[in-house]
Amino acid sequence: MKARAPLNAVIAGVGESTVGRVPHLDSLGLQRMAALAALEDAGLTLADIDGLLTTPIRVENWAMPCGVVSESLGLHPRYLATLDVAGASGVAMAHHAAMAVATGQCETVLCVAGQNMLSFSSRGAAVQKLADAGWAHPEFEAPYGPLVPTLYALVAQRHMHEYGTTLEQMAEVAVTLRGHAALNPNAHKKDPLSIADVMQSRTITSPLRMLDCALVSDGAAAFIVTTPERARDLRQPAAKLLGHGYGHSHTYIGDYRNITTTGAVQSGKDAFGMAGLAPSDIDVAELYDCFTITVIVELEDLGFCAKGEGGHYVENGGIALGGKLPVTTHGGLLSAGHPGLSGGMFHLLEGVRQVRKQAGARQVPGAEVALVHGNGGIVGLHSTLILAKA
Repeated sequence: MKARAPLNAVIAGVGESTVGRVPHLDSLGLQRMAALAALEDAGLTLADIDGLLTTPIRVENWAMPCGVVSESLGLHPRYLATLDVAGASGVAMAHHAAMAVATGQCETVLCVAGQNMLSFSSRGAAVQKLADAGWAHPEFEAPYGPLVPTLYALVAQRHMHEYGTTLEQMAEVAVTLRGHAALNPNAHKKDPLSIADVMQSRTITSPLRMLDCALVSDGAAAFIVTTPERARDLRQPAAKLLGHGYGHSHTYIGDYRNITTTGAVQSGKDAFGMAGLAPSDIDVAELYDCFTITVIVELEDLGFCAKGEGGHYVENGGIALGGKLPVTTHGGLLSAGHPGLSGGMFHLLEGVRQVRKQAGARQVPGAEVALVHGNGGIVGLHSTLILAKA
């Protein structure tokens, strides 16, 4: 296949709502808050937006989410769509928006998503709602009632069996990301964690415990994609999209024989190929972290370490600020917040802030190139993006 050239588009603004428990705002209120923050960041107004991308939400019955959001914000876009690539949606939205801009479909795309997932119901009810969304095979898995953590636990169990990965190594991921969240003023959870805290937390589905699993949060995120020419007149330094890739290995975990290797192998290969870079060129990696085992597997499949070495890689602060490779520096889904499909968008916002040198106490010194990775479904669908300051 012919090598793909990077798209001529940049990310010019980022913003987010309050994250955590935000009972006074519904899904549209959260999205408006994030959208206005991204516009303020870029120095734009809603009148400047001629493209819109959003995602479905799980807590309200919107038949046409992009239309609902467009109407709510008073937009009249020339290009709009509702994108659902599950947890990879945030990264995929940047790519789709960049394609729209690069092909002249529109000039300035607002990407926004979020919902009040925590205030809408209890954590347990939210987890059950996700389980009912169709992640398990309808004939061979769903009748047994597995939760999403149950399906990810299969990956953890197999990784432990094949490579000797330990509970302590998985716990180290949660501890490290909580440390990053403590430096993030908008994070949902900031209280310090120890490895013992993680291992003594309630078992959800063996070997995953409560603190191995992502939060359930209210929140929304937004970013703006435009042309490099338009970005020169805006308030903030833009982040350029150096490379992007997708990977899909399976839909249902029971249909996949090699569950410790994911579609991140392909998405990473394509992103690095487009960017003309290698894993050693990455200064900070914002990896999707719905469960602690996910980060370990992604580190391996994206080429930061060999298969089976992810557990050792995260030990002794390997993915902490100041470590070999700072990972998910805002705190991620495990600690900063997880409001459903928009959860992975916060990783992209953090990647942009890192290459802009605007991450505050979380800033990775000398960060020039950031990798952002999204994972959808049960480690089946992946999207990788490489960013640098324009």
